[in-house]
Amino acid sequence: MIVRPRPNLLQLLYIMRGSVIPRILPQIAGVAVFSALLVALHDIYPQAIPIYAGAPFALIGIALSIFLSFRNSACYDRWWEARKIWGELVFTTRHLARQSLVLEAGNASDRESRRRLLSLAMAFAHAMVIHLRGAGDNERVLKHLPADVAPAYLGSRNPPDALLRAMAVECALLLRRGSISDVLYQAFDRSLASLGAVQAGSERIRNTPVPFAYTLLLHRTAYLFCFSMPLGFITALGWATPLAAAMIAYAFFGLDALGDELEEPFGLLPNDLPIAALAEIIEINLREALGETDLPPLPAPVNYVLT
Repeated sequence: MIVRPRPNLLQLLYIMRGSVIPRILPQIAGVAVFSALLVALHDIYPQAIPIYAGAPFALIGIALSIFLSFRNSACYDRWWEARKIWGELVFTTRHLARQSLVLEAGNASDRESRRRLLSLAMAFAHAMVIHLRGAGDNERVLKHLPADVAPAYLGSRNPPDALLRAMAVECALLLRRGSISDVLYQAFDRSLASLGAVQAGSERIRNTPVPFAYTLLLHRTAYLFCFSMPLGFITALGWATPLAAAMIAYAFFGLDALGDELEEPFGLLPNDLPIAALAEIIEINLREALGETDLPPLPAPVNYVLT
């Protein structure tokens, strides 16, 4: 996710980090070159290049911009919902740390159970990053796992769920030992259910993209419009047509590319959510709740990008 101060007017003209220009530069250049070629051919062979009125292209452009706006709005809703879900993960893990304080007043086994629960919660946050991105460092998870849980985690087809089951087993043992009451056990169970809801909601967003037919329609229409639009403005704009076509291509292809980034909020592109940083924040919070003082600094953006 891009984290930076608001740029001034001059900076807006040349900022590239976080911009979609690097992704769409080939399309912009292609449209500009194609437009320049049409203008040149029209000057040399006026009868060879068909010229059309600009009004129909203007109407098509308005309709296409509306459709792109609808798609981007849907993609942003997915991005914002994913951020709210991970905000719930941060809240629930902190709440679990406060809930488990009651175990600090118990015996050594109860205090060890609290440490075990919170360590599993840290591992769960890091495991979710790997689970959603399809890649990551398992060492961040394994360093928090008790030795008896690691084999189940490594052998599971759904590793975050395996960690939730281990947390549920720990809560059941606390109930069986008489360390917590039925009421407190239900409170712990609700926290684990919230963690499960976070996982299910994240998986729903990751596994249910915007309908492909809708995306394909917009991709095709954007390409057809941007490459045919110069035919309607050659006589009016002349050699300014390539510049106008490039600006229009920047707007349409840029909106299209931005929608693609927002559609998958758990990826590694600059505008995706910084779920790895959120997992680190959760780890720091829970380690502090356990009384640790030798803590790493909070995650900071590198070149204005927080991952």
